[in-house]
Amino acid sequence: MKAPLFVRPLTTEERQALQVGLRAREAFTLRRCQILLASADGKTATEIAALFGCATQTVRNTLRAFAAEGLSCLTEKSHRPKRVRPLLAGTQAERLRALLHRSPRDFGKPTRLWTLSLAAEVAFEQGLT
Repeated sequence: MKAPLFVRPLTTEERQALQVGLRAREAFTLRRCQILLASADGKTATEIAALFGCATQTVRNTLRAFAAEGLSCLTEKSHRPKRVRPLLAGTQAERLRALLHRSPRDFGKPTRLWTLSLAAEVAFEQGLT
């Protein structure tokens, strides 16, 4: 069995910053401050999760983030992917754009407005996807 995961000993400045974070408007910052202070007081991940009504994995993630980033882990990071690649190549994207500038009735559909599912269906029928 692995040893319980605890936060490293906090400096006076870190403890003060965490105390200030308990009054933060953002729930993310508040929760992380609560978790870190509870761990510094000797509570295990399971006890902290039960105390604050979160998953033990949330507690572990917080402790690991603090070990890696320090106090900067108190601000929520972007959830956007670091890289994205287009699903359609250049000519396919142009063909899709041209398709959407036409009426669905041009493709034998009983409506004049595009929906996402209708556009997907017609794009498949036209061989775009």
